[in-house]
Amino acid sequence: MRKSTVFAILGGMWMMAGCGPSREKVVNQIETMEKNLFAPDAVSFNKQKADSLLSLYDTFVKKYPKDSLAPAFLFKAANIEMNSGDGPGALKHFDQYLQDYSDKSKAALCLFFKAFIYENIMQDLDKARETYLLFIEKYPTDDFTKDAKMAIKNLGKSPDMLIREFEAQNKTDSILRADSMANIKKSKKHS
Repeated sequence: MRKSTVFAILGGMWMMAGCGPSREKVVNQIETMEKNLFAPDAVSFNKQKADSLLSLYDTFVKKYPKDSLAPAFLFKAANIEMNSGDGPGALKHFDQYLQDYSDKSKAALCLFFKAFIYENIMQDLDKARETYLLFIEKYPTDDFTKDAKMAIKNLGKSPDMLIREFEAQNKTDSILRADSMANIKKSKKHS
């Protein structure tokens, strides 16, 4: 009976030791793939390498959802997809981050990026507006709140329209400054 207890304990330790290297192995694979994909000498984006890395991120997050690296890998996956123009994939990963790790530091940024994706990749301006407004409501003091407000103001405007508005605003500001300076000079003369 005592031998069987020792074997059970040793078997459990062996099984636990078997889990450790598998996590470390996946982390090492991820680190290697990240170095290859984001190497300074990389000339262009390699979709096949990116897809392999995304698969590893997903594997890790599914296998180790409570691990401290899981939210970071999920965020990285969403960013790779967003930057490669895969709006649905990025939204899926940002949604998962917001659902599973809403208390983590990058949650606000995930919500902001969702709005950005709706606006710039998916061209769904209604959904973009809705998501920017949600971001402003949930994170009124965030660094990106001003950006979200500006994005709402400029939704659907072409670059030409934005340039014309900027130039018109500059002209108006110049006129106001000139009038203000004239009034200052006038009041100094009468003093």
